[in-house]
Amino acid sequence: MNEKDEKKAPQTFSVRTDLAIEARELAQKDTTDTLEGVAVETDEQADYSLTHVHILSPEGSARMGKPMGHYITLESEKLKENDADCHEKLIGLLAEQIRSLAKPKREDCILVIGLGNWNITPDALGPKVISKILVTRHLSGTLPAEIEKAVRPVAAVSPGVMGITGIETGEIVKGIVDKLHPSLLIAIDALAARRSNRINAAIQMSDTGVAPGAGVGNRRMLLDEAHLGIPVIAIGVPTVVDAATLVNDTMDCILEEMIRQTEKGTAFYETLADLEQEEKYQMIAEILGPYTGNLFVTPKEVDAVVDRLANIIANSINIALHPGITLEDINKYAW
Repeated sequence: MNEKDEKKAPQTFSVRTDLAIEARELAQKDTTDTLEGVAVETDEQADYSLTHVHILSPEGSARMGKPMGHYITLESEKLKENDADCHEKLIGLLAEQIRSLAKPKREDCILVIGLGNWNITPDALGPKVISKILVTRHLSGTLPAEIEKAVRPVAAVSPGVMGITGIETGEIVKGIVDKLHPSLLIAIDALAARRSNRINAAIQMSDTGVAPGAGVGNRRMLLDEAHLGIPVIAIGVPTVVDAATLVNDTMDCILEEMIRQTEKGTAFYETLADLEQEEKYQMIAEILGPYTGNLFVTPKEVDAVVDRLANIIANSINIALHPGITLEDINKYAW
């Protein structure tokens, strides 16, 4: 194929998602067989569901398009609502899951990083969480004995984005890690989902690290154990959905309904049934125009929801990391 042909070659549409549960749904869409190298456990409760996805082999990683590791996803419509009682329950549950992934020791220093752009609400989750983290590293040795036993050395920073700082986020984080020598990094970031009903209604935790900017297709240096030399726990919430994915799903629903209502064997039926993925992509490109692959959608109430999610995640981290902090006294230490 020459250079001219390459320019004319159609792009392949791919569904964008950062959630392991959605990657599994996509990988298993065309088969009833169990995915080799992938184990899934789901706990369904009245107010929430908790799904553990274990990617156990290189084959499973290739099928899922995600690194080997453990992914935990909490889904609840209550995350979007102002339900204080349910949020307390979810905070306790998240704290347990963070503890199970992090396994922090009493003397460990933990670094918490809030990724994202604080000037853009759907991307401001990380910085908002950082503003509510109980930081104690600078107080080591100065606290009363009873309080000293209740907390662990924790540092927190929001490094911004390269468009603001001119510095790669990974470079900033690597420099801080090399200077502070923490035992663990916890990174919070906004994600992208493929299903609109999961927007602001799911929290994913994993022990595989994170790629800043990946949610909006602007992938940067990986923040993981291989690059930083310490374990990395990633916590994220899908705050946006790719517009091209929404259009694609809408087209699929319309086409399925049209096929169902069209008489089999007719020319129109065959045309609908034989529509190729590349043809759908071209239609999506025409609909979205110059924004194809670069347009994202978020709910109109995202401001209030992101504030609530930041509070839930921050309090979960505070309880998980500080052995003496409970839900009863969390508001004495963080706001």
